[in-house]
Amino acid sequence: MTEPVVGRRERKKAATRQAIADAALRLFLERGYDQVGIRDIADAADVSTTTLFKHFSGKEALVFDQEQDVDAGLVAAVRERVAGESVADALRRYVLAHWLPIAGHPQRAEFVALVDTTPALRAYYEQMWTRHTGTLGAAIAAELGRPADDLACLTLARFVLDIPALTSTRPDRRAAVETIFELLRDGWNERTG
Repeated sequence: MTEPVVGRRERKKAATRQAIADAALRLFLERGYDQVGIRDIADAADVSTTTLFKHFSGKEALVFDQEQDVDAGLVAAVRERVAGESVADALRRYVLAHWLPIAGHPQRAEFVALVDTTPALRAYYEQMWTRHTGTLGAAIAAELGRPADDLACLTLARFVLDIPALTSTRPDRRAAVETIFELLRDGWNERTG
């Protein structure tokens, strides 16, 4: 599969969006979420507030600028898996490739602290994760020929989405991810507990 050619305009839009998100995160980490206004972010990114709102729906969305990419990536991992690969194995591959590098990012602890200590961000995060669960659960269900609200598919989706939180403090995050996927693939039994 070849990557689509991205035109100059799309590259400029993506660069502007990234500059806004980077400026917002820098300011939020420096000053605190509630002490930074939209105008501050626009000025730091050298854009108008109108341009900022063309790229982001609101202040909370600036913190979670990769939200749409996460949704799309999870769905693609399920739908575009190689022939014969299980849904769980495709999601395992995705988590290892995409979330392990994020877990090791030098600003991760600061980012998590920002979200955890800011009620508006915590609420947005929970709503976002619920949306991701619904989207991923529906994609899994579609692949398995089940109803979009199938409980088993939604449960798998939720556990996969909780992997970053469950593994972030483990000394060997890769081994922790593998352990969780082994449990998801093979199921719980009293010998593992």
